[in-house]
Amino acid sequence: MPQGDMTKFESQGDMTECEPQAPRFICGGEVNNTKTKWRGIVEEYRSFLPIAETDKVITLLEGATPLVPAPKLSERVHANVFLKYEGLNPTGSFKDRGMTMAITNAYNQGAKAVICASTGNTSASAAAYAARAGLGCIVLIPQGHIALGKLAQALIHGATVLQLKGNFDQALAIVRELGDKAPVTIVNSVNPYRIEGQKTGAFEIVDALGQAPDFHFIPVGNAGNITAYWKGYKEYRDRNLSTKLPKMCGFQAQGAAPIVLGYPVENPETVASAIRIGNPASWQSALDARSESDGMIESVHDQEILEAYRFLASQESVFCEPASAASVAGLLKVGVPSGSNVVCVLTGHGLKDPDIAISQIEPPRVVEASFQAVMAELDL
Repeated sequence: MPQGDMTKFESQGDMTECEPQAPRFICGGEVNNTKTKWRGIVEEYRSFLPIAETDKVITLLEGATPLVPAPKLSERVHANVFLKYEGLNPTGSFKDRGMTMAITNAYNQGAKAVICASTGNTSASAAAYAARAGLGCIVLIPQGHIALGKLAQALIHGATVLQLKGNFDQALAIVRELGDKAPVTIVNSVNPYRIEGQKTGAFEIVDALGQAPDFHFIPVGNAGNITAYWKGYKEYRDRNLSTKLPKMCGFQAQGAAPIVLGYPVENPETVASAIRIGNPASWQSALDARSESDGMIESVHDQEILEAYRFLASQESVFCEPASAASVAGLLKVGVPSGSNVVCVLTGHGLKDPDIAISQIEPPRVVEASFQAVMAELDL
């Protein structure tokens, strides 16, 4: 049964059958996840993006991530739930959608180097796409607050990485100043091209379902992604590619929930490092998405995040990073009307932060190298 307060949303009525634009989708079953000769999001959705015909596109063929049916989660909340698994982008997170646009624009504008502040995923993506374009990449990260998997990516792709004795918000403030005073292009989500790329996730969801879902659950850190998805859904509706809009439901970690609290958090703390942000750059646009969609932005405890994280891995066979599981933790906490069509965005792959995964399970037992010893342990 779904947990928490279900009075936040009015009933969606009988939602046991979808009403797609074309016979491409059956609730609880089939999703159109196939597309031949995928060219990356810029070429696939060029008519929706601010890019010139003559621009060279910097791409790693990002996008086309699967929309995975979640039968166990669907049964638990009595809804039709799908997981938009962004961990299968080239560098393992949704950041690649925005980065192909940001780096493409920077390259075609003649930039020589890009810069970002990051809790991890942005740094990995920026470094990879900058290397693809032949641009320099500078990354500022909070010391001791970045998962090693993400740091390794930034370093192996050749970025110059500096660890600051401070948090993400301080790093972003310095990046903004460098963007004003130094010959570098900022590729954080304050760069509007990032939002333009990230909105394509909404396009893919509608393409797969044939219609926008009733509810869209998403983690909220710097708040660019909830902003981008809402923008994408509206643009598809405006071109008559869907007939409705979802309620946008964003979730912050309780120890890093400035939007929920209504004021910046000076020292944000959460096990979900990707959303450990105390002063989101896209704060107002996230509030707009919530209000315009009649949705919500709330918080979930770290324990709720980790419970959802373990559930996804053990019950749905989808391994995401902890921050990604905030969307599912939110769904389990607030619930939805029975029969609703729900998409939960999983923003990054679980291998981004293997230390957290190991901390959640018992280590393998050590046994003698003999048939008898193995049989004894297995209780077969």
